[in-house]
Amino acid sequence: MIGSIKIYGLFGFLRLIRDKLFTMLFYPKARIIRLPVYIRGKKGIQGGESLTTGVNLRIDIINSETTSPVLYIGKNVEFNDYVHMGVAEGISIGDNRLIASKVFISDHNHGSYEGEIHSHPNEKPNARVLSSKKVTIGRNVWIGECVSILPGITIGAMSLVSRDIPANSIAVGSPARVIKKFDETKSEWVSI
Repeated sequence: MIGSIKIYGLFGFLRLIRDKLFTMLFYPKARIIRLPVYIRGKKGIQGGESLTTGVNLRIDIINSETTSPVLYIGKNVEFNDYVHMGVAEGISIGDNRLIASKVFISDHNHGSYEGEIHSHPNEKPNARVLSSKKVTIGRNVWIGECVSILPGITIGAMSLVSRDIPANSIAVGSPARVIKKFDETKSEWVSI
């Protein structure tokens, strides 16, 4: 106990005790959930054994009349500070994951960039059609600071973006390459 006070300081140690008590009461499978935390749609969370979070974790599970969205969190997952996840369909996070601070993961998007409906880049984002595709993040993966993971993405180890991505483009792969660009004349997203 004295060693912990030296590491965290007295107030940090007291916050740690508060957070551990909160975790034991509301998330007993987790290791520690640091406050403050914002979770909407808790019933949609599965797994989370030995979960560790930093401060200001935000999870928004959007309940739908037609689907039951699920956020699956594997064993021994660590989220750092200010991680935000938006779930409309499903996000699966494998075991032994480390996610750095300020990471955004969402399975839904304001806009459609394939199929029958194409959102225009000049259209206001909140006026665009809401579309969703499941996100899968494998085991033993580390996601670095300030990364955004968008709908339909599957991530394994060694993903890489090594060059600039031009405006109005969609890029995928490792290394990332542009696969779609918005065609102003057709008013749709076209494959490159």
